[in-house]
Amino acid sequence: MLAIVVCAVVLSLAYPVREYIAEHREIDELEATNAQVAAQVRRLEAEHRELATPSYVEQLARDELHMCFPTQTCYVVVLPARHHAATTAAPAGSPWYELLWKSVKEADKAQPR
Repeated sequence: MLAIVVCAVVLSLAYPVREYIAEHREIDELEATNAQVAAQVRRLEAEHRELATPSYVEQLARDELHMCFPTQTCYVVVLPARHHAATTAAPAGSPWYELLWKSVKEADKAQPR
């Protein structure tokens, strides 16, 4: 009789204990998410403070948009573009597959057999 009562008590407590553990696990996950969001908020607030300074905005305008003040003389260095030998060797009107086949033939010639 005592065993039946103990089994009934254990079975009646199993579900609430399982729910209690699941709720604590969910609370831990939510606290971790909250910490990540708080860190992101701190990072965005620091970025907002940085963007509020005129000197930083001027620096971004110079670096990203290549802007300069009207009293300044700005120079932009333009490097020459590199051309591949395969693209310059093919005639302008040839289809893409001819260029591909030509590059395959050249690759086969370069490897010793």
